[in-house]
Amino acid sequence: MSALLEQAVEAHGGIANWKKLRAVSARLDIGGAIWHVKGQPDMFREVELQADLRTQRLEMTSQTAGWKGHFTPDLVRIESLDGDSVEERHAPRASYEDHTQQTQWDRLHALYFCSYALWSYLTIPFLYTYPGFHTEALPEWEENGEVWQRLKVTFPDSIASHSREQISYFGEDGLLRRHDYTVDVMGGAPGANYASNYQNVGGIMVPMSRRVYAYDTAGQKIDDPLLVSIDFRSIAWRTD
Repeated sequence: MSALLEQAVEAHGGIANWKKLRAVSARLDIGGAIWHVKGQPDMFREVELQADLRTQRLEMTSQTAGWKGHFTPDLVRIESLDGDSVEERHAPRASYEDHTQQTQWDRLHALYFCSYALWSYLTIPFLYTYPGFHTEALPEWEENGEVWQRLKVTFPDSIASHSREQISYFGEDGLLRRHDYTVDVMGGAPGANYASNYQNVGGIMVPMSRRVYAYDTAGQKIDDPLLVSIDFRSIAWRTD
């Protein structure tokens, strides 16, 4: 583990605490301009999720809209709460071939994207210690009157994510401030994901709010529009 990653992991609660955890449940609200562009404007408002922290497996439920979704990298499925109707897609990543930022999505497209993204956000920076990840320190970055340490992370092929190479920015306290990537399933759209409103949840520091913007060729945030907003109402870890 690199010195920067070690500092970040310790700041977020330490690897010993993380290794005790097996799953997470959460209530959250997701909005932003991207969902209107994709034709699913309110799909993830007031949702609940449960996820495995060791493997990419996540379930999401919307009580208000009456559906439950299941995600693994190889399969996404949406069923009605009464079980009467089911939609599913095998090898879901292949369904984004030739997609651009403006391509409309069906519900299974949206579920796959949202599920792998949330799984990553809930496990970073501990995720970067998992087998197959490679990290490399980059030069410092100045933003918001602070100096942030940057870590380039290469994801293994076994993990569904936005892109294989991503960059995480950590403040002087070691906490994640910003997370950059390009979104392969949106034709390589850039995303600068800002983490804030940290809370200590069972010994783990968690950003309860995230705001995602585009960034320009110099890496500077483009303030408008707000592409994605994520606000966690509650988070609970499970150790069994």
